[in-house]
Amino acid sequence: MKKRNEVIIKNKKNSLWNYIKTHKALYLMLIPGLFFLIIYKFWPLYGLEMAFKDYNIFAGNNPMDAIAKSPWVGFKWFKNLFNSSQFSVVFKNTLIINFMKILFLFPIPIIAAILLNEIGRATYKKAVTTAIYIPYFFSWVVIYGIFFSILGSYGMVNNFIAKLGGTRLQFFTNSNVFRGLLVFTEGWKETGYNTIIYLAAITSIDTTLYEAARIDGASKMQQIFSVTLPGILPTIVLLFILKIGHILDTGFEQILIFYNPAVYDVADVIQTYVYRIGLGQANFSLATALGLFNSVVSFILIVGANAVSKKTLGRSIW
Repeated sequence: MKKRNEVIIKNKKNSLWNYIKTHKALYLMLIPGLFFLIIYKFWPLYGLEMAFKDYNIFAGNNPMDAIAKSPWVGFKWFKNLFNSSQFSVVFKNTLIINFMKILFLFPIPIIAAILLNEIGRATYKKAVTTAIYIPYFFSWVVIYGIFFSILGSYGMVNNFIAKLGGTRLQFFTNSNVFRGLLVFTEGWKETGYNTIIYLAAITSIDTTLYEAARIDGASKMQQIFSVTLPGILPTIVLLFILKIGHILDTGFEQILIFYNPAVYDVADVIQTYVYRIGLGQANFSLATALGLFNSVVSFILIVGANAVSKKTLGRSIW
């Protein structure tokens, strides 16, 4: 029996090696990706120790050596974090902003893709697709400049309001409208990219299903609900699960560029808080503890969303 198992293991190793030799070009192409994962994803995990240590950058000859030589403090930084009044504020802001983005922005690309798919003229369809896709390539700095010139204190909108005798609106410093500004600008930037994803999913639907639906007398709306939406449901579920998994990642670059001290109470989120206390106050241990908390919660959410989707819809990532 032992010899038989050894033979089976040897045959598996030989078949794996033969497979690698047959597809060696593909494995060579895999090497840069592996280096990227090791250097930028796996190696930095060593730094998670800082969440459980009283990190002192001068404790060693270099930052990595300092991590090893810093004293262990257990869950001290997590206790400080959860007892902080500021943490409850940034955690609440993170959830509120992300729920607003999911509620208002997640359905828009689906609707846009379905509407674009119904356009008969290919030229017009390409023009509209390109127009809504272009903002995705703009950096948040450029987008901030565009919207500040439109909605700033002396922007186009406020100048028009002033000419009509009204009071200028403070879009960037008003706590009541700032979250709405974040949602709107992200929708303007990201909708086109997500629309392309759903359009690609729609094109993969078998056209004979539409023909069968038309023969049965289905209207356009009935075809959308009975053919299009079920056809792109796996893509919708996948993107929704990923969105839930990143519910604590609110868009660091966007908020860092857009917000200011006047709206910290409604716009300061976990990632900007980590940035401010980690780099601004050089409290690397507390920042790492918060980042680790963020990652653990995101992992739990994505696994939970996947399990719920698998049980209710029969579709999941794994």
